[in-house]
Amino acid sequence: MRQNHIVGLALLPCMALLAASVWAQGEAVLEVAKFSASQAGATLPEGWKPLTFKKIPKLTTYELVKDGEHVVVKATSDASASGLTKEVKIDPKEFPIVRWQWKIDNLLQKSDATRKDGDDYPARLYITFEYDPDKVNFSKKLKFKAGQVLFGDIPIGAISYVWETKAPVGAIIDNAYTDFVKMIVVESGPQKIGLWADESRNIYEDYKKAFGEEPPMINGVAIMSDTDNTKERATAYYGDIMFKKAAQ
Repeated sequence: MRQNHIVGLALLPCMALLAASVWAQGEAVLEVAKFSASQAGATLPEGWKPLTFKKIPKLTTYELVKDGEHVVVKATSDASASGLTKEVKIDPKEFPIVRWQWKIDNLLQKSDATRKDGDDYPARLYITFEYDPDKVNFSKKLKFKAGQVLFGDIPIGAISYVWETKAPVGAIIDNAYTDFVKMIVVESGPQKIGLWADESRNIYEDYKKAFGEEPPMINGVAIMSDTDNTKERATAYYGDIMFKKAAQ
């Protein structure tokens, strides 16, 4: 994933007032992606939009398909990169648990989270955070401002949950391009290829471990399958995504 990917993620607005007005504070579950309620064959799921990058002409394709009894998003990446994004406004302290389902058909043989030329994954789930100057230390503010001068709007922080080829599950890895993004390995290796994996993470705790500070508000969610660096091919499937309050 090139620097353009990081800049592209920042195009998710910092305020998603519509979503905030729909999700009442008293609800225990926020359904960010209800792909299973969509119609197979539709171009994009409702509320989601393409995430593309200026210097990457070849795009990953996304389509709503039937997989068994459920409608899911199928991503096909062939030496390409793009994603789907949705604007949200979620307090990670109030809704710390993110749950989702995904499946891959294959691993990327050249994928390597520590190298720029290996920064590709068959499946990623991005969660981006808005810039809150009251929750950012001085050195990070300076770095953020410098990044804005060079690249325009960039996310102050993002967690990328990835399906890795060989890195151990649970590993937190600095993104090869920017320390504003931390990669967390959720699945690794071939054991679950072709099988649906049901994931659950505490994004509040993950952010604190990754960045060493309290997280600001979540302002975006993105799914992405990319192979532009490795020039390989990957197919992945994404199921519903939700945020939940922690168990009492």
